[in-house]
Amino acid sequence: MERFTGRTAVITGAGSGLGFALAKALANEGAHLVLADINAHDLAAAEKALRETQAEITSVVTDVAWEGSVNALAEQAQAHFGAIHLLFNNAGVAISGPVWEHTTADWQWVLGVNLLGVVNGVRAFVPSMLQQVEPAHIVNTASVAGLISPPGFSAYTVTKHAVVAYSEVLYQDLVKANARIGVSVLCPAYFPTRISDSERNRPAALRNRGVAAADDNEAAAQTRQAVERGKLSADDIARITLDAVRANRFYILPHPNIKPSIEWRMRDILDERSPTNPMQKREAT
Repeated sequence: MERFTGRTAVITGAGSGLGFALAKALANEGAHLVLADINAHDLAAAEKALRETQAEITSVVTDVAWEGSVNALAEQAQAHFGAIHLLFNNAGVAISGPVWEHTTADWQWVLGVNLLGVVNGVRAFVPSMLQQVEPAHIVNTASVAGLISPPGFSAYTVTKHAVVAYSEVLYQDLVKANARIGVSVLCPAYFPTRISDSERNRPAALRNRGVAAADDNEAAAQTRQAVERGKLSADDIARITLDAVRANRFYILPHPNIKPSIEWRMRDILDERSPTNPMQKREAT
């Protein structure tokens, strides 16, 4: 997809961070926007800010972990704009800490948003994309944590590995179907967003009772510092992502310095050796 003018883009997690940056970049290129976020306040603020671009916008409060909510998003998007050309399954949350400390509620929350959010988005939008004349493109936001396995981020890492694998299979299935739908999986490293403040959007029913919050530990503190120190901004990642869509590139790795860590993991697998800690490897180089 070489141009975005007049195209309609659906973006989940659009109320802040990368989702908002993607919306802003697309609006500046003349795209129509369907903004989705679970946080009504953030969503309203994002829409207000983007109105200055003169883009045509509609927004829908959406819980991507719930299939019915994503189906309602698809219905409203199609009713407002018709064909959907771009789908950014971008909503995501993060927790940290040792694997044995994550509760059932932790897993339900992170799996629901990070993995089922992507699954629900594909199920809601791809059938109509297959029927439309215009080409389409899907971008699933994973993470470099979907390509390596750092300690202290088990639930997050598991879901991001799953998103990468899901995207690879989605790509293969669409090729087999001769579909005019491109697929990309976005795997950034740290950059400034509100991902380290994910708990603000955690549903009350999935909050832990009587245990420390999943973002109250050493790994979480290190993550916040790393996010704040990120050299690329959300706007940079958005620009890189749109360039990759134009080029119909599947893997999007905005941080090339992380590639040696990915290679170490692949070598561990092929040599049948124990996993290397990618964080220690990075510090040693």
